[in-house]
Amino acid sequence: MTNHKPKAESRSDEAEGLDGGWGWVLVGALFVSTSLVFGLMRSLGIFFVEFVQYFEESAQAISWISSTGLAAQQFFSPLGAALCNAYDARVVVMTGGFLAGLGLILASQATCLVHLYLTMGVISGLGWGLVFTPMVATVMANFTRRRTLALGLGFSSIGLSSFAFNPLFQFLVETYAWRGALLILGGLSLNIVPCGALIRPRRRSKAPEKVNSGSRSSCAMVLRRVSSYLELPLLFERPYLTYTLAVTLLNVGYFVPYFHLVAHSRQAGFSEYQAAFVMSAAGATDILGRVVSGWFSDLGHFRLLHLLSLWTTLAGVFIMLLPVSSLSGSYVVLVMISLLYGFCSGALTSLVFAVVPMIVGVERMMGALGLLQLIESGAGLLGTPLSGLLRDVTGNYIASFMVAGGFLVLGTLTMATLPHYFSCTDPPAPQRHSHEDKNKSLHPELEQINSSPPDTGHGGRAQ
Repeated sequence: MTNHKPKAESRSDEAEGLDGGWGWVLVGALFVSTSLVFGLMRSLGIFFVEFVQYFEESAQAISWISSTGLAAQQFFSPLGAALCNAYDARVVVMTGGFLAGLGLILASQATCLVHLYLTMGVISGLGWGLVFTPMVATVMANFTRRRTLALGLGFSSIGLSSFAFNPLFQFLVETYAWRGALLILGGLSLNIVPCGALIRPRRRSKAPEKVNSGSRSSCAMVLRRVSSYLELPLLFERPYLTYTLAVTLLNVGYFVPYFHLVAHSRQAGFSEYQAAFVMSAAGATDILGRVVSGWFSDLGHFRLLHLLSLWTTLAGVFIMLLPVSSLSGSYVVLVMISLLYGFCSGALTSLVFAVVPMIVGVERMMGALGLLQLIESGAGLLGTPLSGLLRDVTGNYIASFMVAGGFLVLGTLTMATLPHYFSCTDPPAPQRHSHEDKNKSLHPELEQINSSPPDTGHGGRAQ
C-alpha cells in the first residue's frame, strides 16, 4: 500500500508529464520574462531623444546604448546555458532578472554615456542573456506534443508588450523625466526574479559529484567540463552547423522591415500616420502568426522543419514584394503585404527554437540554444547596416528589401541540405556519446526529462 500511491502518482504525472500541469505555469513565466526582455528592448527608443538632448551627444553615440544591450544579450546566452548545465536554471534566471533590473536602476544615476554603456548595455544585457535561453529551454523541456504552441504563446508577449510599453514609457518620461522612468523600469524588470523562482529545482546525484571533485586539479578535466557545459562539440557536427548557418542567413534579413519599413512607406509618399499604421498592422499579425503557427505545428500533420522552411520562404517573398507599393503607389497593397509578412515572420519564430531538440537531442538543447544565439547575433547586427548601405547607394529601399528577402530564401535552401530533410518523418534524435554519459548529471534538461525519481511527481520521458 505504501509503494502503490507514489507509483500511481508518478504514472499520472508521466501521462500528463511534459504537456500540461506546471508546464503551463512556466509558459506564463516565459510570457512575462520575454516581455521584460525583448519588449523592453524594443521600446527603449523612447529614451533616445531624451539622451541626445541631455548628454548633447550625436545620434550615433546614443545608438550604441541599445546596440550594446542587444549584443550583450546574445553574447552572454552561451554563458547562461553553461551555468544552467553546471548549476541550476532556477538560480541562473533569478540572477539574470536581478542584473537586468540592477542595470536599469544604476542607469538612472548615469552622468555620462560610458555609464549608460556599462549599465543599460553590459549589466542589463548580461542579465537578459542569463534569462532568455534558460527560460526557453525550460519551457521546451516541459512539453513534447504541444511544444511549439507553448513557445508561440510565450513569445506572443513580445508583440503585445511592444504595443503597451511605448505609450507607457512615454508617459513615465513625461511624468518623472528619464531618470525616474529608468528607475521604475528597473523595478519592473525585477519581476523576472519571481518568474525564475517558478522553475522547479532539479535533483542532483551525489555520486558523480564525488568523482568530479577528485579530478578538479586536472587542467584537461576542467577544460573538458567547460566544453561539456557549453556543448562545444556541437560545433563539429554537420547537422547542427548546417541548421545554425541557415538560421544565421535568415537572421540577416529578418529584422530589416522592423527598422526600414516605416522609412520606406514615407519615401513611397504616404503620411506619417499611414506609415506608422503599416508597422502596427504587421505587429498585430505577428502576434497572430506565433499562436496559429504553434497550434497548427503541434497537430503533427507536417514536420516542423518543413513548416519552418515554408514560413521562412513566404516571409522572404513578402519582404521582396514590399517595394511593389512604391511602384504601384497603392497603400492597400502595402498594408496587405505587410500583414502577410507580419504573420509569416511571427509564425517562423517559435519553430526556429522548436526544431533545435530534433537536431541535437533534448539533453543538449540548453547549450545548443545558447550557441545558436551567439552565432546568429552577428548576422542580426549586420543586416540593418547592410540594408542602410544599399539604400544610400541606390537612393531607395528596393534593393534593401530584395536582398533582405533573398537571405531568408537562402536560409531555406541551406536547411534543405540537412540529413533526412526530404523524409516525411523525423529521424531519431541523436543521443549523447557514451563517453559523456557519465557526466549526464551535469545537464539539467537530461536529468529532468529522462529520469523519473519515484519520490517526485514531475518526471517524464522525451521522445
